[in-house]
Amino acid sequence: MKATFPELSLRQAALMAGSAILLMTLAAVLATDVTIGPLIAAENPAATFENITSNTMRFRTGILSWMIVLICDVIAAWGLYIFFRPVNQHISLLSAWLRIVYTAILGTSILNLNYVLELTDAAYFQTIFGQEHLEAQSWLFLSSFDSSWSLGLVVFGLHIFTLGYLGLQSNYLPKLLALFLIIGAAGYMIVHLSNLLIPQYQEVIQILGWIFILPMLSEVAMGIWLLVKGKNIKLTP
Repeated sequence: MKATFPELSLRQAALMAGSAILLMTLAAVLATDVTIGPLIAAENPAATFENITSNTMRFRTGILSWMIVLICDVIAAWGLYIFFRPVNQHISLLSAWLRIVYTAILGTSILNLNYVLELTDAAYFQTIFGQEHLEAQSWLFLSSFDSSWSLGLVVFGLHIFTLGYLGLQSNYLPKLLALFLIIGAAGYMIVHLSNLLIPQYQEVIQILGWIFILPMLSEVAMGIWLLVKGKNIKLTP
């Protein structure tokens, strides 16, 4: 006999997805603004290498935070698929796969941070390669993390767009929230495609980021809505 598992209800899916979205938001803030982010000195590989070497545990905590983000993304993809499946099963499945693809890109990006940790945490590398080489190599891996993650956020933008579309088609997600998701999706794709195609115009890209900052945070608003209101959704036949 095959083991069978009970189907998740909309309430359970909403609680799972909402919790995962909020937890990953906190973990991402911890990684970017508290642990790894402050260690990176702008346009200064030598100072950055010294900061990481002197704060190895802090850097490790940042990597752990990114791993929590990655795991929460998988859980969120699952919960959101189940929650929006009654609206359109095929689009909901596409949305889940887009988030999984983004998560895979994020996972490969995190490997770059682990490479930096290896370079800064082993004294024999400095003996073999020299200080300047390690600083340049670490800076390359940090830059590769940023560029790879940015590419992944283009795919993430497509995922957010499908969520907005499903929200507009549903009779339970607020239409204004769904509209903000679609605008936020445009923001993700415009900003991060600009990083790929016109990286020399960073000032313009930063302005675009500020223009779209609120819509790009609409997923966090949806996470809160899922925990407060979404868990009470009951479909009528």
